[in-house]
Amino acid sequence: MNVPEQQFDPSEVVAVVVGRAGSKGLPGKNLLPIGGLPMIAHSIGHAFAARSVGRVVCSTDGSAIAAAAADAGAEVVLRPSELATDDATVDSAVRHAVRDLEISATKIVILYGNIPIRPVDLIDRAVQVLQVTGADSVQSYAPVGKHHPFWTVRLGDDGDVSPWEANDVYRRQELPPAFIPDGGVIVVTRESLFTTGSDHPHAFLGRDRRGVRNQGGCVVDVDDRLDYLVAQAMYAEMAS
Repeated sequence: MNVPEQQFDPSEVVAVVVGRAGSKGLPGKNLLPIGGLPMIAHSIGHAFAARSVGRVVCSTDGSAIAAAAADAGAEVVLRPSELATDDATVDSAVRHAVRDLEISATKIVILYGNIPIRPVDLIDRAVQVLQVTGADSVQSYAPVGKHHPFWTVRLGDDGDVSPWEANDVYRRQELPPAFIPDGGVIVVTRESLFTTGSDHPHAFLGRDRRGVRNQGGCVVDVDDRLDYLVAQAMYAEMAS
């Protein structure tokens, strides 16, 4: 999306970096080192580097993560245990942080602490789209690549295969463009963040949802050991 260049008012934008202590796929992932820093420190650094962000907060339930976040310069909010379970939602943790610190900013940038690699301009691009369009939320997307939904199937217990969506595409080059949220950034208005509804788990994203495009692979979301190895390799390559 091409949007005109905007002047930012950082006093209206706060970044909340979320980092939960519990992780089953890769235990302690938010504190694993990338380039000599705890993983969560990279997301905090990305927030501080954004021209549009005026305040950086970390929401966590872990004392070690809290210490690492404070060392990286973030304000720390310790979330209650009920907001740190496997079933707890990210938006509920962000709402808690906004309430706890009495944050009055009108735009909230949500960053996952387990994403140490993201484009340097990503946060500002997303905030800019939110500002220009007047949307309720903006998040980043990447091409699905070879895992296209047209080639997704249902596989029965007996091995029966049925396409997820009927189509006659044979060549990869003929697949229509498709994108998936890559986790690099979510920006929401304060009003949208506090719009909740039990009938829809993503109500906090509002009705007018926009997106910014990333190239495939430029955001690394670390959920398992393979992701961690990729993040280490990419960071080393960028630092060389």
